[in-house]
Amino acid sequence: MSDRVAGIDLSAVLSREESERRVVLAQRRLEHLRLATAGLVNSPERGPGLLVLFEGFDAAGKGGAIRRLTQGLDPRHVRVVPIAAPTEDEARHHFLWRFQPAIPGRGEMTVYDRSWYGRLLVERVEGAIDRATAQTSAKEIVNLEHALVDDGVTIVKFWLHISDEQQLRRFTERANDPLKQWKLTPDDWRNRMKRDAYLDALRDLLAWTDRPHAHWDLIAGENKHYARVAVLETLIERWTHDLARRGFPVPPSRGNDYLL
Repeated sequence: MSDRVAGIDLSAVLSREESERRVVLAQRRLEHLRLATAGLVNSPERGPGLLVLFEGFDAAGKGGAIRRLTQGLDPRHVRVVPIAAPTEDEARHHFLWRFQPAIPGRGEMTVYDRSWYGRLLVERVEGAIDRATAQTSAKEIVNLEHALVDDGVTIVKFWLHISDEQQLRRFTERANDPLKQWKLTPDDWRNRMKRDAYLDALRDLLAWTDRPHAHWDLIAGENKHYARVAVLETLIERWTHDLARRGFPVPPSRGNDYLL
């Protein structure tokens, strides 16, 4: 398997103006698709549930991408689930147990801000599990995702990637901005020292869990304007393709309101 991480083009750039134009167009298209799959336009038939997972290095732009993804949608039509370390109660169960309530049913949409892949990343890097256990957990994740897809859920998975240098710049900006200091924790600084371990875990994660039914899209996050557009347009492409594959009528784009 080729090294997909090394192949991410971190030089990809979009201007603010071009990014904002394409974000607005993509948001309109996402709104149309979301209303259609919820059975609120065109037909009362509900479409497949949509599950979008975000992973990535700290300060890679996950929050900004999620805001652009959801800001054009009615809050009743999307659920955003931030994932933190498991609570004491959650830790007593199988690691996938705590994610079940938010998995979308037909006509629903869920966005995970971090996900069950923390098992293969932070838990492994922090020594909570070893590589063999991580590989077993990866098989369980693949089986779960396969079952969800077979049951009618569309899964789209994003890894937002930035360089070590860019991460340091963003950390420093946050540290110096009173309105953003809350985003930065001592653990974030400590995790920076383990970047190589996270990269090793990421490469294993991709090798173990990148499957046709639940593909990983690696997004260059060095330029936030580019990354936000890439996330939105990739999501639309993945979503419309899966809807068509399942025989769900994909509403046409209205004139020039969206150009992929």
